[in-house]
Amino acid sequence: MLILLPPSEGKTAPRSGRPLNLDTINLGELNPARERVLETLVELCAGDDRERARAVLGLSPGQDDEISRNAGLRTAPAQPAAKIYTGVLYDALDIGSLAGAARSRIRRSALIFSGLWGAVRVDDRIPAYRCSIGVNLPGLGGLATYWREPLEPVVTEAADGAPILDLRSGAYAAMWRPTGRTAERTVAVRVLHEQMVGGVARRSVVSHFNKATKGRLVRDLLLAGAMPRSTAKLVEALRDLKYTVEEQPPAPGRPRQLDVVVTEL
Repeated sequence: MLILLPPSEGKTAPRSGRPLNLDTINLGELNPARERVLETLVELCAGDDRERARAVLGLSPGQDDEISRNAGLRTAPAQPAAKIYTGVLYDALDIGSLAGAARSRIRRSALIFSGLWGAVRVDDRIPAYRCSIGVNLPGLGGLATYWREPLEPVVTEAADGAPILDLRSGAYAAMWRPTGRTAERTVAVRVLHEQMVGGVARRSVVSHFNKATKGRLVRDLLLAGAMPRSTAKLVEALRDLKYTVEEQPPAPGRPRQLDVVVTEL
């Protein structure tokens, strides 16, 4: 099973560690594309025009430390992506506490999508940075569009015919969209909150708790040792873990859509 995760907006900047070395990061086929984004981002943030850098990155004057951090990405301390990405999903997933087989599975199974790196494994050593997928970098354009071509063969090969659990948010999902048989092996998850309003059950899409639920869901699958070999077995594994899962009608050549319904946040 391949698990596709979004990054987090918040990141923990490491105080120590060797600097970035792209040659040590998985999915080396992406390195030429990574280098172009990295070079453009560093050049933008190392220049004298901070107002332009703020505008491109969507930052306020109070966030100039983010610009300085980007300017020093090549020499900044790097640590595994699992330590860099923080926030609700990663707090719930708590990769650092996983051990043994569960730790091995997430090393093999998870891909974290990124506007800067394209996609990385949880053990890939990266520095903290600020570059969301909605950024339009000078000379490169929108990053979701930029990454689409280099990611297509890489992610398809990483799946290697296995089912894909897609937990990315919409913006990051635009970086790579499965097609054909790959799409039919993909399960895209939406989290809905169900609550009673005036005696009527009403459902709404949640945001903050959507991330927490997705983090817990991945952790539960890993700890349970679930290794489904089909989307049907993946759905079965989630139900065995007591998740309320509802399938939307399948469409040929499109990912299976699953709603995970929660009553408590």
